[in-house]
Amino acid sequence: MAIELSDELIDLESAARAEQQANALTVDTAARVQAAITAHAAATGQPRCEVERELKRRVRHPDGDG
Repeated sequence: MAIELSDELIDLESAARAEQQANALTVDTAARVQAAITAHAAATGQPRCEVERELKRRVRHPDGDG
């Protein structure tokens, strides 16, 4: 089953990743990403852990490597 992700979810994770790389990730940003992952998984009927795994993979390896 292919995991579907929204552009909004990818944008949130991308912003969090940028903060993380700058050592500036806040609890608020991380909480927003986690809440969005949970809401997206519930709305689409996809396993939450799979949504998070695929989201991180796409943001960290956008060219498909990894």
